[in-house]
Amino acid sequence: MLRQRIETLAASEKQKFSEADRALFEEFKAALGRGEIRAAERGDDGAWRAHVWVKQGILLGFRMGALVEMSPHDRSLRFFDKDTYPIKALTLQDRVRIVPGGSSIRDGAYVAPGVVCMPPMYINVGAYVDEGTMIDSHALVGSCAQIGKRVHLSAAAQIGGVLEPVGALPVIIEDEVLIGGGCGVYEGTIVRRRAVLAPGVVLTGSTPVYDLVRGQIYRRTAERPLEIPEGAVVVPGARAIASERGRDWGLSLYAPIIVKYRDEKTDAAVQLEDYLR
Repeated sequence: MLRQRIETLAASEKQKFSEADRALFEEFKAALGRGEIRAAERGDDGAWRAHVWVKQGILLGFRMGALVEMSPHDRSLRFFDKDTYPIKALTLQDRVRIVPGGSSIRDGAYVAPGVVCMPPMYINVGAYVDEGTMIDSHALVGSCAQIGKRVHLSAAAQIGGVLEPVGALPVIIEDEVLIGGGCGVYEGTIVRRRAVLAPGVVLTGSTPVYDLVRGQIYRRTAERPLEIPEGAVVVPGARAIASERGRDWGLSLYAPIIVKYRDEKTDAAVQLEDYLR
C-alpha cells in the first residue's frame, strides 16, 4: 500500500536514498499530481481533516532531493531547486489555461481541467485546485492549500501554505468562493462555500471575525480553525482598543466584519467570472 511504504520511508533516518526509494517517491508524487491523494479532504460530516502521511511524503521529497540547475537559458533566468520538485509538466490535453507571462506550477500540485492561470501566479507542491477556478495575476496558492470548484482568486491574493507541523490543517477555500484583490488567507483558515472576501481582507489564526448579521464572533480555538460561514460577505473593518491609552490615542485594531450573506445582488456582481472563462 502506498501510504504504508511512504510512512516507512519517511520515518527512516536515511540521508542517502536508493533508486527504489526515488521510484517510490515518484509514484507518490504522480498520485498527488493526479489528485488521487490529497493533503486534506472533507468528510461526510463536513469537517476537513489533514492527511499526515501525504504531508510526510511531500517533506520526504525535499529531504531526498538534490539541488540542481533548472535554468532554461545559460546566461539568464537562472534557477536552482531540488530535483524532486521540477515544474509540473502539462500538455494541451490537460485543458489548463496558462496565459503566457511568468506563471509557475510546481510538480506535485493538482490542477484540474478548466483552471485559468493569469500571469504571473504560483501554485506550490501539494496544492489542490479544482475545476473552473481562476487564479489571477500575482496570486499565490501555498503548499497543500485546497481550492474548490469555480473559485476566483483575484489579483495579488495570497493563500498561505503549510507543511509543518504535519498534522496542521492547510488553508481550505471551498466551492464558488470569491477572494478579492490583495486578500490574505493563512494558518489553516476555512472559507466555506460561496463566501465572498472583499479586497484587502486578511484572515489569520489570531484574527477574530465579527458577524454583524448573526451577532457572533468567530475565532480559532485549540480544537477548530477559524471558519468563515457559507455565503458570508466579509469586508475589512476596525474595532476600538478598549484600554485607557488606546482610547486616549484613538487607536483601533484591524477586524474583518461579516456585513451580509450572499444574495442575488452579490451574485450579479461576481458574474463577470463566467465571461472570463
